[in-house]
Amino acid sequence: MSSPADESCQLVIEAGRTERHYWRDLWRYRELLGFLAWRDIKVRYKQAVLGVAWAFVQPAITTGIFVFVFGNLAKMPDGGVPYTLLVLSGVLAWQLFAGALAGASGSLVANANLISKVYFPRLIVALSSLAVALVDFLVVLLLFVAVALWFGRLPTWHWVALPFYVLLALSAAFGLGLWLTALTVRYRDFRFIVPFLLQIGVFVTPVGFRTDYYPNWHALMSLNPLTGVVDGFRWCLLGGSQLFSWTSLAMSVALIAMLVGTGLWYFRRTEKQFADII
Repeated sequence: MSSPADESCQLVIEAGRTERHYWRDLWRYRELLGFLAWRDIKVRYKQAVLGVAWAFVQPAITTGIFVFVFGNLAKMPDGGVPYTLLVLSGVLAWQLFAGALAGASGSLVANANLISKVYFPRLIVALSSLAVALVDFLVVLLLFVAVALWFGRLPTWHWVALPFYVLLALSAAFGLGLWLTALTVRYRDFRFIVPFLLQIGVFVTPVGFRTDYYPNWHALMSLNPLTGVVDGFRWCLLGGSQLFSWTSLAMSVALIAMLVGTGLWYFRRTEKQFADII
């Protein structure tokens, strides 16, 4: 004979419930999001020979190469700012985007065993992959502060706007990463496209030079959503010495919003097939 407590507990299997409550489930599985993010961070630093030092080495080498090529050989104008700081501020923005894109684009394939066994909103996997890039960014930001102080430049109130541009960079990587990670599940060749995009992208993004000295090319450069992000990073980190462009910022926000919107649409459209294909 069943008790009143047993009668009050009912399991209801309802068609379409997962679709209707997807975003609510995303919040319910927030602990899984934190666990996956923390796991990736530990793997990133625990199993690396150089550990945290690698986060310093990579941007330092990249900055040195760009300073030599654009500053010494090409004689690009610096606008009264030490060219090392000019490049390092651009490298900060680019590395944040590149690290987040690399992690998000391969997140589903990297967690194939988990995806094929249990249900949870797959969007959590892509979101958790951004944590490593954010931690790397914070480490390199310390390097920038040290170099800036060595050049005698102190932080200004412009730093208050930096979290907004960090969010923009992560959003750009997240939106494009949703497209690439969903496509990689079905077409594994896409995992080779990401390194190629990053190799090309660093040269079409104003990482090693200022955009405000080339007004005739500014409209064309603004078609790259990272142009406004890099300009914003420099405006924040260099105390407003970079000319602020509302047009470039508006273009970046619009393009990034389109990337995130279409990325979410395609990801949700193909999400049901991930467990079967992967």
